[in-house]
Amino acid sequence: MELREIMARNLRRLRHEEKLTQEDLADRAGLSSRYIGAIERADVSASIDVVGRIAKAIGVDVVELFKQP
Repeated sequence: MELREIMARNLRRLRHEEKLTQEDLADRAGLSSRYIGAIERADVSASIDVVGRIAKAIGVDVVELFKQP
């Protein structure tokens, strides 16, 4: 499994655990909801800066987004 697929799964799971919509997360991270959706579908690879913003917006350590399922 590619790293962006692992991140996509973890992001979706963590977002759901926090009961956030893609729009909520996008607002918190200063990103578009379309971009969040593309990351969750593993259509795009997020830059390290974006990964950091997403982790902060969810309230988790960055490493949580890359843990193997």
